[in-house]
Amino acid sequence: MFIVDNYPLALVLCMATMLCWGSWANSQKLAGKTWRFELFYWDYVLGILLLSIISGMTIGSVGSGGRGFIADISQASTSSITSAFIGGVIFNLANILLVAAIAIAGMSVAFPVGIGIALVLGVVINYLTAPQGSPVLLFGGMVLVTLAILFNAFAYRNNNMDTKQVTRKGILFSVLAGLLMANFYRFVAVSMTTDFYSPEPGRLTPYSAVFFMAIGILVSNFLFNTIIMRKPVEGKRVTYSDYFHGSWKNHLPGILGGMVWAIGTSLNIIASGKAGFAISYGLGQGATLIAAIWGVWIWKEFKNASPATNRLLWFMFLAYTAGLGLIIAAGL
Repeated sequence: MFIVDNYPLALVLCMATMLCWGSWANSQKLAGKTWRFELFYWDYVLGILLLSIISGMTIGSVGSGGRGFIADISQASTSSITSAFIGGVIFNLANILLVAAIAIAGMSVAFPVGIGIALVLGVVINYLTAPQGSPVLLFGGMVLVTLAILFNAFAYRNNNMDTKQVTRKGILFSVLAGLLMANFYRFVAVSMTTDFYSPEPGRLTPYSAVFFMAIGILVSNFLFNTIIMRKPVEGKRVTYSDYFHGSWKNHLPGILGGMVWAIGTSLNIIASGKAGFAISYGLGQGATLIAAIWGVWIWKEFKNASPATNRLLWFMFLAYTAGLGLIIAAGL
């Protein structure tokens, strides 16, 4: 299987993760206003599973190092499979709660609360479990990234005077999403071997770990997304019949979006062997910066923003860049 054998390459893969995690949501815009998020999300989940199989059967099955995808699945212990599966379930619930929070409380509340908690707490959890890199530089970078998220929140608030009223349910969903999102990665990491070249018996390699995580996402979606379909936070309820009546033009964006997210996740976990789980996760969550770039320069969400809002955006970009620089330096 393909294995990262140096830190610079691991950083490149983490940067690619940022691009993927920060860009997949664009596929929802491409799905159009006629295709509800709940229906789009099914395609997204299927895209994740499809990519996990493709990556496992290709780069996960070539080379002389490590253990091939099929062989790895065959020898995996129940505890390792269960841990990766639980990671997928936790991620899926967190992702759906975050979307619900955005619909209820607005981006300016849900995004900084949910992603902010996930970023900071996730790095702490992964570092305490598997310390790697300079803690001073790593957590200094987290402080700057947290400031960037706050600048982003203030910019959204300034630019949307009609921001939805902040409800207790919206804040609760945001907090729960952040707490869950901070923990999913750890379960996947625990399922994996610590030596990719000579994998431990029963443990998973990165490719099979992502595969079983994808299975967890798919299986749990029958519960979580079905609930959202029947009791949506906005709009009328949708049915499985609505999903199967969609055209390929409706389904394709979601599948592509899921594959993009899964590519980022696979690369991030592959890079963790050299970068460490805390650094790898922290850099990946820099996806917030990529999402902001899409919103500002591509989708023109701040087209008529005031000078004060534009200053906040620039502060956000500067703080994020500096924070990511410290995270990178933590592993040198």
